[in-house]
Amino acid sequence: MPNLHAIEIKAFVPARDYEVSRRFYADMGFRERSEFEGVAYFALDECSFLLQRFYDQAHADNFMMHLLVDDAEAWHRRLVEQDLVGRYREHNVRMTAPADRPWRMRDFHLIDPSGVLWHIGHNIG
Repeated sequence: MPNLHAIEIKAFVPARDYEVSRRFYADMGFRERSEFEGVAYFALDECSFLLQRFYDQAHADNFMMHLLVDDAEAWHRRLVEQDLVGRYREHNVRMTAPADRPWRMRDFHLIDPSGVLWHIGHNIG
C-alpha cells in the first residue's frame, strides 16, 4: 500500500454578504491570501479556510468552526478592544464571554455576519 500523506483540510464557509464577510474576517485577524470567482482563501498562522459567495440559511445556521488558540482570553480581549461586535452589529454579529467547558476547554463563541458559529478556545487541565 502506498504511503499517503495529507497536506491540509479546509472548510468552505458560507457568506450571506460576501464583501461584508471578507471585511469581517480581515478585521478578525485573518489574512486574505487570494480571491477568485467568489472564493476567498483566508489564513492565520497555520490555520485557513475558504470563504465562499454562497448562502443558504439552514446551512449557515448549522455551520460551525473551531479555532484552537493558545490563549482564548487574549483573543477575546483583542476582539472586544477592537469593537468587532459593535462594528458589525447591524449584521447580527454576537460574541459570548470565555467560559470553561466540561470537555476541558476554555472558549467563547463568535457568530459571524452570516450566522456561522465560531468556537475559539484553548485546552485546560
